[in-house]
Amino acid sequence: MTRIGLTGGIAAGKSVVASRLRELGAVVVDHDVIARQVVAPGTVGLGTVVDRFGDGVLDEDGALDRAALGHIVFNDPQARSDLEAILHPQIARVAAEEEARAVAADPRAVIVHDVPLLVETGQADDFHVLVVVHAPADLRIARLVETRGATLPEARRRLAAQASDEERLAAADVVLDGSGDVEHLREQVDELWRRLQEQVAQEQDA
Repeated sequence: MTRIGLTGGIAAGKSVVASRLRELGAVVVDHDVIARQVVAPGTVGLGTVVDRFGDGVLDEDGALDRAALGHIVFNDPQARSDLEAILHPQIARVAAEEEARAVAADPRAVIVHDVPLLVETGQADDFHVLVVVHAPADLRIARLVETRGATLPEARRRLAAQASDEERLAAADVVLDGSGDVEHLREQVDELWRRLQEQVAQEQDA
């Protein structure tokens, strides 16, 4: 098994990288998807979130209103810390279960953990290779505003809630340039995959 940690600043292009790695044969454990699963209606996670933040974070159907919750946590560092303390252990448990199933099916699998807050949560040393998708902050802010409907203040707050570019880059084993178009980023992923396959083959020969 090869464990890859994949992260990057919001709107840097991480989802493009994860999608291409999945196409090439990696098993992608998407921590964002898991984060939604652990607060689905009826879960212990959602109940704990409501206990901490109140019924105002629920929509009319009783599901988590992510926009309402986001408004709270992106404006209050303590609230964000409390939310992370609720969610991160549950996300880690489900991610470990997904990895275990993948390895049971194929002991030589390449497992990619797609983790938005990988550096922030102290997981940088947990992987054989840490891949960071990087794009300048100004470009990422523009993408959030133009393609995701965020206001300029919201976009800036979201960037501020993550690790700095310097912190992510310092932790990286591999940096992919997400400042260009999708095809350029996919080409970089293909090259990374080729190098990984060569490395695995060399280790097996040894």
